Amino acid sequence: MTINADPQELAKFGELAHRWWDPESEFKPLHQINPLRLAWIEGLSPLAGKQVLDVGCGGGILADSMARKGAQVLGIDLSTKPLKVAQLHAMEAGTENIDYREVAVEALAAERPASFDVVTCMEMLEHVPDPASVVQACATLVKPGGWIYMSTLNRNFKSFMLAIIGAEYVLKMLPAGTHEYARFIKPSELAQYCRNAGLELHSSKGLSYNPLNQRYSLGADTDVNYLLALRKPA
Repeated sequence: MTINADPQELAKFGELAHRWWDPESEFKPLHQINPLRLAWIEGLSPLAGKQVLDVGCGGGILADSMARKGAQVLGIDLSTKPLKVAQLHAMEAGTENIDYREVAVEALAAERPASFDVVTCMEMLEHVPDPASVVQACATLVKPGGWIYMSTLNRNFKSFMLAIIGAEYVLKMLPAGTHEYARFIKPSELAQYCRNAGLELHSSKGLSYNPLNQRYSLGADTDVNYLLALRKPA
């Protein structure tokens, strides 16, 4: 079975792994948007006591915060160094109810179908060769009636200008080369992958950044970053 991952993408995040938990590092945007994502998830499906899977967990920023809300969390990724960083952070911070595994989401889906109340897949789909395969695996892993949360980048001129030119080259919020425009996914495309996987769209949000006050906010504008909340029919 071929692994649905790009070795260059894995290496890219692996090289920066030791900086993952530094809130002033290249990962500052993740630290800034995490409270927004967490509050949105928690508002739709309270996490306490839930079995939660975080797909493409990286260094564990979202996974760790969901465990702290009382969920039993499994974070998975195929990049070895960020996973080690995530495990080390959980140990140092004393985070309970959290586990990390280096495993492809498709392999986990074959091993543990319908095992999770909540599945999250954030800022990951634009880094894999076959995003539809990831969506299908997430749908397999979630229990009937369960929730799936996904976020990615829209593909249009505005997102190219803001997410790549603006964020990577002008404001230098992200390392140059973090994103590849051709891999961005339109909401209509992601919605189609989700329908094909038997998921129902519950709601969507846009994530916007204001460079003047350097703050992120969730709203209706899905032109650049967007998040989908989906449910598997009970």
